[in-house]
Amino acid sequence: MNIQETEERIIREFELLQDWQERYKYIIKLGDKLEPIPEEAKVEENLVKGCQSQVWLTAKVEDGKVVFKADSDAAITKGLVSLMIRFYSNREPDVILNTPPSFIDKIGMAKHLSPTRANGLASMVKQMKIYAMAFKSQKTLS
Repeated sequence: MNIQETEERIIREFELLQDWQERYKYIIKLGDKLEPIPEEAKVEENLVKGCQSQVWLTAKVEDGKVVFKADSDAAITKGLVSLMIRFYSNREPDVILNTPPSFIDKIGMAKHLSPTRANGLASMVKQMKIYAMAFKSQKTLS
């Protein structure tokens, strides 16, 4: 599934939910399904700066695609990072760099997040794009 198809699916899933209480429950469920990262990855250098909650994000390249793993100590934040991993993980660096997460506005999430959560979500996206840029430049250097 390409990134546009993933975005369309996310939008459809959220449209099926009646209100933001249901959507928050869904986001928390997404976090519950997030594959845990090893405890040794929960270190300062993997913390996403700008998040009120602790969010650990790691990235590696497999077959030319960036694979993200993450965890958080807060349920909604963990769900949000899970959603971003679903959107950006297993994509080529250029796809990550050139595709904004437009679904955030399309589903109305931006209006329903507290300012601190919205800042944290923006920080997650920024960190994922930084990883993509780093992997892209490594590829061009080799």
